[in-house]
Amino acid sequence: MIIYELEAENFRNIPSARMEPSPGLNVLCGNNGQGKTNLLEAVWLLTGGKSFRGARDADLIRRGEPFSVLKARTGDSERQKELRLTIGSTESERPGRYIKVNGADRGRAGAAAGEFTAVVFAPEHLGLAKGSPAGRRRFLDAALCQLYPGYLGALRRYTRLVTQKNALLKAWQKTPGAAGMLEVFDEQLAGCGALVTRRRAEYLAALAPLAEQNYAEISRGSEEMQLSYRPSFDPLSGEEGLRQAILAVHAAELRAGCCLAGPHREDFAIQIAGQDARAFASQGQQRSAVLSLKLAEAACAAAITGEHPVLLLDDVLSELDATRQEYLLTHVEGRQAFVTACDPAAFLHTDGRVYTVRAGGVSLRQQ
Repeated sequence: MIIYELEAENFRNIPSARMEPSPGLNVLCGNNGQGKTNLLEAVWLLTGGKSFRGARDADLIRRGEPFSVLKARTGDSERQKELRLTIGSTESERPGRYIKVNGADRGRAGAAAGEFTAVVFAPEHLGLAKGSPAGRRRFLDAALCQLYPGYLGALRRYTRLVTQKNALLKAWQKTPGAAGMLEVFDEQLAGCGALVTRRRAEYLAALAPLAEQNYAEISRGSEEMQLSYRPSFDPLSGEEGLRQAILAVHAAELRAGCCLAGPHREDFAIQIAGQDARAFASQGQQRSAVLSLKLAEAACAAAITGEHPVLLLDDVLSELDATRQEYLLTHVEGRQAFVTACDPAAFLHTDGRVYTVRAGGVSLRQQ
């Protein structure tokens, strides 16, 4: 997967910018606050996913403008496509993110998931190993939404049903017919929730050996990392398994006033040298684990789709020591990558293109 042209209009602090990136390394240099990460975010949004910075759609539009537009020509040498993402409110569309592929309207941005794939690695991801289970679930979901178009719909349905059931559980004693409504919710949750858990378990089974091999290489064989999914029921048991898991916690849910079984309560364990990374990993071990996971995510996407995803590296080199920097840059070779950095010195003699980003403007640096 390669981006041949990228345009952004009224996006964040960018009034108008256009790039023709290298098919290899692209370095975005500039001081903080100039728009480097904004350009990475623009590329990421073309996947159909939400901002990796947790921003609302309104935050993505340049102040004083009703909407922003992102355009890209992407694909490979034999087959290319035009993507056009509109964020905000236009005369023909309600507020939101809408996408067109080769001029054909796909509706909401999520409907085009899988048309373009990318993997983003930002400083906030360095807490993945020691952070909350919610962060690790988001890691799995962000990858799966790009790889399997039906996954996003199932995840959204499941999340909406959990919210609705939680509201009912909080007021079930005052709600006529609550028992019957809970049964309906549980049946629907079992259907879409079983798909979510199965996809996550299958994906982690494919990801784990790649990530574990990466970690062994980074540590030069001195340590091992193991990944294992921790579902709330046996993924192989399907809908019936989740249905029984929900039934088993029914009384506890009534007391707690919230859903206690299902994909929203699951996690995956990261063990290093046989110990739980959350409790025992050093900062260096955490960073090696996350680097291993992110590179495995890219390799897994390439194996599933047949195309390498575009790599987006947001100021992570400054967070890694020399050994991990070298490992990361070695694995970036041979695929398209966008890297942000304040100091371009380390990249001036690379084969890639170095851009200067200043006040939302982008210019190719002469080498």
